Amino acid sequence: MLPIGSIVYLKEGTSKLMILNRAPILPSENQEQKGIMYDYTGCIYPQGLDPNNVLYFNEENIDKVVSEGYKDEEEERFQEIYDNWMKENGNTFEKGTVSGPLK
Repeated sequence: MLPIGSIVYLKEGTSKLMILNRAPILPSENQEQKGIMYDYTGCIYPQGLDPNNVLYFNEENIDKVVSEGYKDEEEERFQEIYDNWMKENGNTFEKGTVSGPLK
């Protein structure tokens, strides 16, 4: 999992994205699932966040990492806690899918 602030290209995408958030959960219509989870939210770089155009994507959608965000001890601890949480809770969420490339 990439840290917040990382800059990436998605597969078939022509715009850079900056990772803003990890593991966002959106409401699901499926009563058996707690929600729809993606790996990341991002914004177009360098424009920044447009609240009407938040982009959701997953690790497998990333083609190239241009720059990794800042990492320190707190980031490493977050990764450890997140990995453990996903092992225990990940199957209660539907994995979101990306329907097309960002152009």
